[in-house]
Order: sequence, then structure tokens, then C-alpha cells
Amino acid sequence: MHPKIQPLDKLVAIVHSQRDAGKHVVFTNGCFDLLHVGHVRYLDQARQLGDLLIIGLNSDQSVRSLGKGSDRPIVQDQERAEVLAALACVDFVTIFDEPHPLTVIHALVPHILVKGGDWLPEHIIGREFVENHGGTVVSIPLVPHVSTTHLVERIRSRHSTSTQENAYGESP
Repeated sequence: MHPKIQPLDKLVAIVHSQRDAGKHVVFTNGCFDLLHVGHVRYLDQARQLGDLLIIGLNSDQSVRSLGKGSDRPIVQDQERAEVLAALACVDFVTIFDEPHPLTVIHALVPHILVKGGDWLPEHIIGREFVENHGGTVVSIPLVPHVSTTHLVERIRSRHSTSTQENAYGESP
């Protein structure tokens, strides 16, 4: 397992020692299925808000519970975690099974909670907890027209078109 991928109990000890050393902890969460430029820009911006960026990654079970479709996630959680851990801006990844990251947020007590601009502040899970503990919540604008859902739709439409054409782009 990649050293940046940690179970929550071990990550709590790491984060608390970093907090004690004066480091500002930034937390975000998501499915991160089919990593794309929108994810990379978002995570880079999130990392710039503090000293340590931690990602709470929805497990496969958690993604299925969110109603993203019967074929999601496309990439299994351990592989998604490894791809995220390979990014220089990411310090740690922890995988959670619940549909929301509240347990992780309560355990880590981040200074900054980050979500994408598609989330209204009042709907950000953990907002009240983080603010009640002196932290802040930041919304980062999305990259227009870039999402995993759009990628999946584009792949599906190209696949259905290509199966209806021969090698010369002609319909049978």
C-alpha cells in the first residue's frame, strides 16, 4: 500500500502531531472516479490553502450508496486512492464507507474544509462542526464543462457510435 494511503485511526495520530507542530490541515472528500483536469486543479488549489491536504475518498460501497449509477464507480477505491496519492499536492488519502465524510471530519478536525463550487455552503457536510472548532469552509470554483459524469457520457456516446460504424466510419 502507498504510504500516503492511511486508515483513519493511523491518520488521526499523524494529523494531530502535524497540528501540534503548527501545520494547517486542509480536508476535502469525494469519489474522484476517473481523475480529470478539474480534479487536479481543484486539489492543487485546495493544497494552497494550508500545509497538509487530506482526501477522504468514498469507498466503492459508499459511491454506490450515493446513486451515481449502477456502473459506478468505474475505478475501484484502492486504485483511485493510489492515483490520488501519486499527486504531489496530496499528503494523505483515507477511504471511508459511509455516504458522507462526517466521521472522518470529526476525527481529523481540519482547519479548512474544502468543497467544489457546485456545493452550496449550507449543504456542505461538516461545515458546522469545522466552523464551531474555529475552522473555515472554502468553496473552489469548478472547471467549466469538466466532470466525471461528462466523461462517462462522452465515452458512452463514442462507443455507441463506433459500434454502429465500420473501420471506414460507414454505417453497415
